Amino acid sequence: MRPAVFLFRDEALIDATSPARALLERTASPGSDWSRLMRWAGPRFPEAEKKLQQLSRLGRVELADKTENGSAMLRLVAESVGEGMTRITITDPQTDGTGIIVDAMSQQAMEEELDLLRRALDQTPMLVWRQDQDSRVTWANAAYLRRAEAQAKEPVSWPLPRLMDISIGPDMAPTTTQRASLEDDGIVSWYDCTTHELENDSRMLFAVPADAAVRAERSLREFVQTLTKTFADLPIALAIFDRERHLQLFNPSLIDLTGLPAGFLTARPTLFDFLDKLRELRMVPEPKNYRHWRQQMANLENAAKTGRHVETWSLPGGQTYRVTGRPHPDGAVAFLIEDITSEISLSRKFRAELSLGTNVLDGIDDALVVFAPGDQVVMTNQAYRNLWGDPSESMSGALSQWLRQIESGPGFNALQDRLTSNPDGEARDNGVMFGPDRQILQWSVAPLSVGRQMVRFRSSELPIDTEDTVELQELAEAVRAG
Repeated sequence: MRPAVFLFRDEALIDATSPARALLERTASPGSDWSRLMRWAGPRFPEAEKKLQQLSRLGRVELADKTENGSAMLRLVAESVGEGMTRITITDPQTDGTGIIVDAMSQQAMEEELDLLRRALDQTPMLVWRQDQDSRVTWANAAYLRRAEAQAKEPVSWPLPRLMDISIGPDMAPTTTQRASLEDDGIVSWYDCTTHELENDSRMLFAVPADAAVRAERSLREFVQTLTKTFADLPIALAIFDRERHLQLFNPSLIDLTGLPAGFLTARPTLFDFLDKLRELRMVPEPKNYRHWRQQMANLENAAKTGRHVETWSLPGGQTYRVTGRPHPDGAVAFLIEDITSEISLSRKFRAELSLGTNVLDGIDDALVVFAPGDQVVMTNQAYRNLWGDPSESMSGALSQWLRQIESGPGFNALQDRLTSNPDGEARDNGVMFGPDRQILQWSVAPLSVGRQMVRFRSSELPIDTEDTVELQELAEAVRAG
């Protein structure tokens, strides 16, 4: 037979013998004919590419096959024949003149490929086997054999047992995937089994270990079940919309708070259908016009996507809802609807009582100021502001403000000492001092809860309720004398 001869101009194939073309067809791979030949020659002639780059200088290169795979030992001869052309001849020295050069090379390529496939299939963790039309195992890889022996507790013989019952029927697609389990000593292993149809109604089956996937799916189901139970007990209504703005998840509180029919929610309405339905049920603030309503809802969606949406809805029925929008992964949006009617009512009642208390304090003639721990003024009444002006924010500032408007005397010094040296005193104390208009002021300090103290100023011609009568009398006479 003719030898395998290639003729290249630079790296473009000009001509080749039939055995050479057959060799290129056996090494089908991407790239040019030159690159395909180099991929085939590389493992057999490691110096081929380097030597061929020097061919124009050397003129002729001869290389011997240094591999031990297969039964053929090959020789490669490359010659420069001028005008940038290269002739490459591949022969088998042991079969020169016998007419079987091409068979030897083909045999080596096939043996190497067969050896590679055997090694790959024996080392793969997958279970690979073939079944005939009667579902009998006619071939299996090493992993399948090891698993079969582990199941049988002894070496197995042909025909091999079927480890898994895979559904195979005439109506199945040529390639199908299904999950199957294999039990050994109470331990269940899971596999994703792919079936490929072959000729003569036989099939190749590939079982990929899927224990990790099964555990992950089980954990996900348990997590979803836990979330579902948690959401079901939440008093806050929850509605999650996917990136296409279809309702994907809701809890029973959404039905309780909004009155939306369960059938409407399970039909996976869009966000705007959901909001329009709420509008029909008068479960949203009454809009001035529909165009304004649609714009408001579009703004709501955009704010929720960025996590900035918190809104209070005062409904026509008297309820008050807090609506919070939160972004979720993959473009989803979650809305939380909370009934805060009781909270709002309590807040309004508290503000009303606080306003009443303030009005009552402002109606008292005595000037009152309350100091909190930490040198802070927490409250004054109108009489205090009329007496001393706008209040300071701290105790030290208030003492300075008082001192600027009066003359220092024994009464003021006693008050200052009481507040600065004993700010947390629990006993009541009192005394008299001059006021801003040189009137006599009776002061008293009373402890309150949480470390607060209240100072009361009362205008009086003569101080009363004090133990130091001599001091008060002298102060009163001094005031009268001008």
